[in-house]
Amino acid sequence: MKSIAPAAELTVATVLADIAIVLVVGYVFGRAARRLGQPVVVGEILAGIALGPSLLGLLPGDLTSAVFPPAGRPYLSAISQVGLLLFMFLIGWEFDRRLVARRKSLTVSVSVCSIALAFGLGVGLAALLYDRHATVAGRHVPFTAFALFIGAAMSITAFPVLARILRDRRIAHTEVGVLALASAAIDDVLAWCILAVVAMVATARDPGDLIQVVALSALYVTAMTAVVRPALARLVRRVESAPALAVITASGVFLSSYATTWIGIHAVFGAFAFGFVMPREPVERLTQAVRRPFENIGLLLMPVFFIVTGLSVDISGLTVTNAVELAAIVLVACAGKMLGATGAGRAFGLPWSDARRLGVLMNTRGLTELIVLNVGVSLGVLDTPMFTMMVIMALVTTAMAGPLLSRRWPDSGDEIAARAAEPVAARG
Repeated sequence: MKSIAPAAELTVATVLADIAIVLVVGYVFGRAARRLGQPVVVGEILAGIALGPSLLGLLPGDLTSAVFPPAGRPYLSAISQVGLLLFMFLIGWEFDRRLVARRKSLTVSVSVCSIALAFGLGVGLAALLYDRHATVAGRHVPFTAFALFIGAAMSITAFPVLARILRDRRIAHTEVGVLALASAAIDDVLAWCILAVVAMVATARDPGDLIQVVALSALYVTAMTAVVRPALARLVRRVESAPALAVITASGVFLSSYATTWIGIHAVFGAFAFGFVMPREPVERLTQAVRRPFENIGLLLMPVFFIVTGLSVDISGLTVTNAVELAAIVLVACAGKMLGATGAGRAFGLPWSDARRLGVLMNTRGLTELIVLNVGVSLGVLDTPMFTMMVIMALVTTAMAGPLLSRRWPDSGDEIAARAAEPVAARG
């Protein structure tokens, strides 16, 4: 039976029904992942892939297009961006400088070594893959943008997912747990800086455009540091109303995202930067007024982001050649982070067991990697097969952390007590 509702209203209603489907399926898959000892994000990523062309789209009747019609996808994308930007704000806000204060040399060395090796191997792999993925939607992708992006994507460690794994296993305050969390925090900042450079290169059509983007980016960073940071500190001290503080913060996140989009370096950088300059004190009031409301919004909206991502993942479209490429991508991703972090740990005197555990933890990518990959799609750097393979890599490297830690780091209270360090604030 055909609906008599106007087309525009029916499209909006379909989007609302899609969100309901997303929430239920994401919850079910997330619960299943937890039962299997995996982070919830693994289940939610799988839910997004399952509802896309990789599984639902294979059934008769092209169900993916029927359930998520093309007319409604821009709405879903816009909704997902709200949750994504608030999440990126929280990522920037999570960077706690106190994490780096303890064993600073080791922390910085682990972070830099894991990024440097992963980035270098990623650029080398990009040189091998480039010829088969140099055209996206009929547009030629410059090798520099492609290589820098693959290097940056290989360098990611997912700070939020890592923090959750450490908390779930009750190892957040062990020597290795604190070191991994601090190194991941630095990793994220450095990786986002690299990705910002990629965005500049990808969006600039000529050297003049690149110079303009660099100049405006420098002006933006200066304004955020010299103007926005002290202004936020004064506002937090003076604004007593929790709703007002939440509104001001959310408005700042979206305006900052608009600014970086206008400059040409993508909205997620604006949200991250706003979180980075946001005051951390007073903790209790900001937690009640900002953190919890934003986390609750993300709980509802981030599953939509997974679905939007899953609609672009088509595992069934991968060829035998792509399967070989995928194996190389996973191998390079694991080697870069694991060997880089393990080697740095050993160089600074960590026992082999702790150094290996550190390498496993630093190889966790999760949701942060999906955000980076979606940036690559929006910049026109990744074609569908490359995007699909990179999403699978993110899923594999996140899922493998649990089993490897169970083998190398059993949940033994005696072992944890023996290695426990002084508590350090580790939020996530």
